[in-house]
Amino acid sequence: MTIAVFASGSGTNFERLVQVSREERWLVPIVVLICDQPGAHVLKRADRLGVPSYVFSPKAFETKAAYEQAVYDVLRRHDVTWIVLAGYMRLVGPTLLDAYPNRIVNIHPSLLPAFPGKNAVGQALAHGVKVTGVTVHFVDEGMDTGSIIAQRAVDVSETEDEHSLTAKIQAVEHELYPHIVRQLTEEETTKSDIVERAVT
Repeated sequence: MTIAVFASGSGTNFERLVQVSREERWLVPIVVLICDQPGAHVLKRADRLGVPSYVFSPKAFETKAAYEQAVYDVLRRHDVTWIVLAGYMRLVGPTLLDAYPNRIVNIHPSLLPAFPGKNAVGQALAHGVKVTGVTVHFVDEGMDTGSIIAQRAVDVSETEDEHSLTAKIQAVEHELYPHIVRQLTEEETTKSDIVERAVT
């Protein structure tokens, strides 16, 4: 049993997950990074941390199914049993959803169902909300529509801008996500078992 992390960008959540998994000696280790963006900074983090990484450019494949099949072939070679999305900016399709039912999780920078999709921090600021937050959820075929596993609230101050709010949200993500991923993978928690729902 192992974990694959999927990421598209800078990789701060990826690095935090790897660090915590090693510090806490997780029973289910993170063994591979899958990235869909050649040149993404997360690849440098993976190299520095000694985590094997694979880059799959979707444009190189005729169909989404072909792209995901190539990814799945790598996951099988690494005995991956859980997929953890950490800034993976692509909807997961049937090929991987069918191969990993209720074993793909994501973290999103809002209190879903509020502000799904891209630029959730900017959406929250544009709406003038006083509270936003972080959601960990199972992944389904929709855009941030899977069952909620855990949530944490983040207060939005009157002087908040996108940079400061993003920093506050990332601090919560880096504490919450490793905790939830470890519980899910080590305790084999299923979709019907809510690990935590703490909106404070």
